[in-house]
Amino acid sequence: MWLSKAMALRQAAEQERSSADMGVTTIGGASASVLTRGEQRALEVFAPGGLVWRPRAGDTVLVLRGGVGGQEQCVVAADTAAAAPEDLAPGELFLFSDGGASIRLRADGAIAVKGPVSLEGDLAVSGDVELTGAVSIRGSLTVNGAPYRPCACEEASHGA
Repeated sequence: MWLSKAMALRQAAEQERSSADMGVTTIGGASASVLTRGEQRALEVFAPGGLVWRPRAGDTVLVLRGGVGGQEQCVVAADTAAAAPEDLAPGELFLFSDGGASIRLRADGAIAVKGPVSLEGDLAVSGDVELTGAVSIRGSLTVNGAPYRPCACEEASHGA
């Protein structure tokens, strides 16, 4: 009798323990510490394929339990709702950093980039280009397959 009661209590305790918890990151980074029902240290951080993410201290995160007996835990997501633009539509994606840079993939197919942009590699643009502000080119410029050479004729006529 006591054995069946002990087993029933153990099963109830295991069922009460959920496979996911919300918690607050106490130490951020690749090996995070999270306060859920107690502080869990050195948790691995997972993100969707192709994306690397490191939670900050103070982030509200989702912790999953797995493995044998639910002993292994990992951080898989953060509560980012406060950072979302007010007009973010269903199906849109908003990627952002603490520094204020962001990329927004809009439902209409447009892409909005905020922050300084640095490209490494080739850039091919098909379609119209609208530039606002100064343009600085370090290196060569090719227009319609030919190297661009600015005309000095206006400068010569102003000096005459």
